[in-house]
Amino acid sequence: MHDLVIRGGLIVDGTGAPRQAGDIAVDDGIITAAGGKAGPARRDVDADGLLVTPGFIDIHTHYDGQATWDPYITPSSWHGVTTVVFGNCGVGFAPVRKDAAPYLINLMEGVEDIPGTVLAEGVKFNWESFPEYLDELETMPRVLDVAAQVPHAALRFYVMGERGADHAVQPTEAEIERMGSLLEQALRAGALGFTTSRTVKHKTRDGRAIPSLSAREPELYGLALAMRRAGLGVLEVNSDFGPGEFETMRAAAEVAERPLSCLLVQVNDAPDRWRETLDGVRAARASGIAANCQVGCRPIGVLMGLETSRHPFDTHPAWRELSELPPAERVARLREDAALRRTLLEPQPNAGATAMLARTYPLGPSLDYEPDPATSVAARAAAAGRDPLEMALDLMLAEDGKGLMLHPFENYHAGNLDVVREMLLDDATVIGVADGGAHVGVICDASAPTFLLSHWARDRRRGPGLPLEFLVRKHTRDTAEAYGLNDRGVLAPGKRADIAVIDFDQLSLKRPEVVYDLPAGGKRLMQRAQGYRHVFVNGVETLRDDAHTGQFPGKLVRGPQAARTGRH
Repeated sequence: MHDLVIRGGLIVDGTGAPRQAGDIAVDDGIITAAGGKAGPARRDVDADGLLVTPGFIDIHTHYDGQATWDPYITPSSWHGVTTVVFGNCGVGFAPVRKDAAPYLINLMEGVEDIPGTVLAEGVKFNWESFPEYLDELETMPRVLDVAAQVPHAALRFYVMGERGADHAVQPTEAEIERMGSLLEQALRAGALGFTTSRTVKHKTRDGRAIPSLSAREPELYGLALAMRRAGLGVLEVNSDFGPGEFETMRAAAEVAERPLSCLLVQVNDAPDRWRETLDGVRAARASGIAANCQVGCRPIGVLMGLETSRHPFDTHPAWRELSELPPAERVARLREDAALRRTLLEPQPNAGATAMLARTYPLGPSLDYEPDPATSVAARAAAAGRDPLEMALDLMLAEDGKGLMLHPFENYHAGNLDVVREMLLDDATVIGVADGGAHVGVICDASAPTFLLSHWARDRRRGPGLPLEFLVRKHTRDTAEAYGLNDRGVLAPGKRADIAVIDFDQLSLKRPEVVYDLPAGGKRLMQRAQGYRHVFVNGVETLRDDAHTGQFPGKLVRGPQAARTGRH
């Protein structure tokens, strides 16, 4: 008798094969049958008319701190995600000396927009080495599996001290050797990879560039040699990919003899640069180098509201007093004080606020993440003969002051998602820029799996969609293989029973909202989902009808057991 049988569902197995009706049998947390009719079970789940897919695997998150205090890993666990990987973009919290924690918090706050007060209270820093950090992660039961990577900035600062915070300072030969030794130790202890950042966007909270910004070949190659000695790990990089940058990272991957994974987004000031980077990845793959690009499935956009971290008035002197008020009192003042409203709508230091509204859209009940440029706030205001700033303020005051606007700043140069579709279709890409756990006051893209299926396989109206089976594969088998997680990502005998049972007709995103549930009362944007009838992690049900069950089967995934033989 099986432990569990999910009966009569439409199985989308993660390989890209056509869906088929059948049963999934589970024993001891492992899938023992997929397709056909399974025998009796201690528990039956009726999946008639429902999709049955592998759990989604999110390889690009920033739950480095949250994973030490939150067993639910929200919002990811509300969206069918059963494995997350963090430590991306060269930032994280290990290795760390006790007196260095404030710097790493300062860096994480600046790069990933996680409030320093939240991190200072929530992260206990009761570890020093990266292996000790992994051990700490292993002590907490969770609703899903977690895995960590070694961040370049933390490693550099640990070895070089304050000198390491200055990206222009080059490490000595002895320091490079020490960094390499610690990286090798971490990989052998179970880190899934090594990550670095070479983008000018990444700065500390106080404005300093990320320490790895201009790391030169001796440093990069010394770390790459450590990866080669270990024979483990993925080399992940976030870069602006200007002239020569991809070649530098490709050379490091060749030295490491390990897979290379590059973040890929379209930026407005160089809208075709992503194609050059993707061409480089394709060429690397053709020459036998394991490489991929991590891409998103919707525009990367700032959410603007009266409680978010950014909006058109956030630099206005009149806003400073308002920002200190409780949300309800702030809304009341804005509605009742006509003089305050007039002051707020006067010219302000941020001259770009009005121009921003030409690419900012109301995020109404339909949650349109592919809005027509003709519906921008500025376009609507022009049509109505109104001041666009006044319209923006009214939009944010709607719904008792909970109104939101979407400002897509990447992946939306042409005013549609055609470029994202092109990225998704490429064999050299995997899903991976949702940033779960990061940018908590402005972005909430950890809901990407739900959007991926509902928008691209069912709801898109401004262009062609994509096949459901292809999309599921892109976020399950492909992301698993990108990190050598060969025990999951496919519904097949012998694989882990990480399974989502989805009511595809009802699958949808709920409205983003600002909640105050972080340590120290910190705020974050949260977006939940509808349509996940069941989610199983290692054969244990963690989600039922979109609500947590209170079960915590999730574990720490250590790399050496899985990363040696992955097809990348």
